[in-house]
Amino acid sequence: MTFSLVARCARTGEYGVGIATYSPNVGARCPLVVPGRGAASFQAVANPLLLPMARSLIEAGRSAEKVIADVLASDPFPESRQAAVVDIYGRAHAVTGAKCPAWAGHRVGDGYVASGNVLAGEPVVAAMAAAFEASAQEPLAERLVRAVEAGRDAGGQPEGQNSAALVVCGAHPFPLVDLRVELHDAPEAELRRLWDWFAPMVPYYVERAYSANVPRWWRWRMDHVPGWVARHLAKR
Repeated sequence: MTFSLVARCARTGEYGVGIATYSPNVGARCPLVVPGRGAASFQAVANPLLLPMARSLIEAGRSAEKVIADVLASDPFPESRQAAVVDIYGRAHAVTGAKCPAWAGHRVGDGYVASGNVLAGEPVVAAMAAAFEASAQEPLAERLVRAVEAGRDAGGQPEGQNSAALVVCGAHPFPLVDLRVELHDAPEAELRRLWDWFAPMVPYYVERAYSANVPRWWRWRMDHVPGWVARHLAKR
């Protein structure tokens, strides 16, 4: 009961996943991003037990096709899974199992996969793909959020969504972005709010990982985000 976009940014080499679903806790159960190596989402009847094997294969530089084939070969219920992978070479591949509840399907593009199940219809993944392709000059995280928003606006899931997540990794051994929304009436809108707040803070948290000689986050934000103090005070 999920729609997602898994992608690699050809400009920066970043990998990421944007995802939303009717079920809670999607960020812990479906997306997988390995810095500098690849990204994936294993969804539909999500099984987090599949993720460690997928991580090992992605870390080993296996092709997207090989990752999915090997993971599903180890799974007693492959027909109930939907898998999407972008590998170390930027090649994308996906499989939608025969028992994934309708509407279920995927669209593979240059360096990305848009996929989903229990959707209002094929226009959901088509809209996600179009939004991603139309925003090539934006940061990968922004493109993924736009894709999730486009999926929602195209109908999303008939029963609505409750959770969403955004994970992006770059050149560092930790995520640049790892945001999650749980049990929210409008998780895509909340993900947008969180990302808009966090976007200018990405370099701060990278710097903080390598040096203790950094200011408190609010001080850094005051110095680096124009107008933030005035906006912050206006909300009080």
